[in-house]
Amino acid sequence: MTQPLTLTLSCPDRRGIVAKVSAFLFERGCNILDAQQYDDPETGAFFMRVVFAPDGQDADALRAQFMAIADELAMRWTLRDPSQRYRVMILTSKSDHCLADLIYRWRIGELAMDISAVVSNHPEQTYPAIDFTGIDFHHLPVARDTKLEQEAALWALIQSTGTDIVVLARYMQVLSDGLAAKLEGRCINIHHSFLPGFKGARPYHQAHVRGVKLIGATAHYVTGDLDEGPIIEQDVERISHRDSPDDLVRKGRDIERRVLARALRWRLEDRVLLNGRKTVVFTD
Repeated sequence: MTQPLTLTLSCPDRRGIVAKVSAFLFERGCNILDAQQYDDPETGAFFMRVVFAPDGQDADALRAQFMAIADELAMRWTLRDPSQRYRVMILTSKSDHCLADLIYRWRIGELAMDISAVVSNHPEQTYPAIDFTGIDFHHLPVARDTKLEQEAALWALIQSTGTDIVVLARYMQVLSDGLAAKLEGRCINIHHSFLPGFKGARPYHQAHVRGVKLIGATAHYVTGDLDEGPIIEQDVERISHRDSPDDLVRKGRDIERRVLARALRWRLEDRVLLNGRKTVVFTD
């Protein structure tokens, strides 16, 4: 059986978009296996994700032929063969729970990606419990007066490794506006709080002081505005007055792992489309 292809698109809403896309695929003998769509009444934008069997059609040829429809409807679109895996770079600092979880899910085949590199501002010896076999590890230390040089080295590594997606797996460094702009729509962060509340440092301690009854975590795209990027996924867990800040941190680690893993998997499967300051996520 021919490997299914995935078409994602967004464009100004108008009548006939679904008909044009369906007719395009039908005329080329393609069979639609799954289709999801959304009309945003607030922005007037239309979003669609279609998985189809190409029946022997060449993906490059389909892209070239689809260009006429895409131009006519002012589409932002991709047509991708899922067997061509995204190259993902994971950035981390001292906390290793999200890093370890992503590597584990990658090793068992749950996350269909190629890890282009793991980058940390701490040396590899910081992570004695993690097996980096088959993974390139890069130590890029950073200080206040070396931040620009470190980011230049990081950007060069992103380019030289052909990285498609960057994941901040508890990378406790704020990206500069310049690097954030270069990675627009390609960089996913896990914030250890339920945004938009409790931004910045020590959010679990902030939550404890406020006596919250729920804690959460948020996976979002990185922008130049700290913790303000389009949200991809969130989750929460109930707590009580008996929980200390350490209890919140412990419970929060579990939330962070599953939220980041879900967000990354959806991005790898082309389920996340940008919608201004928000996202449209076609979950499975």
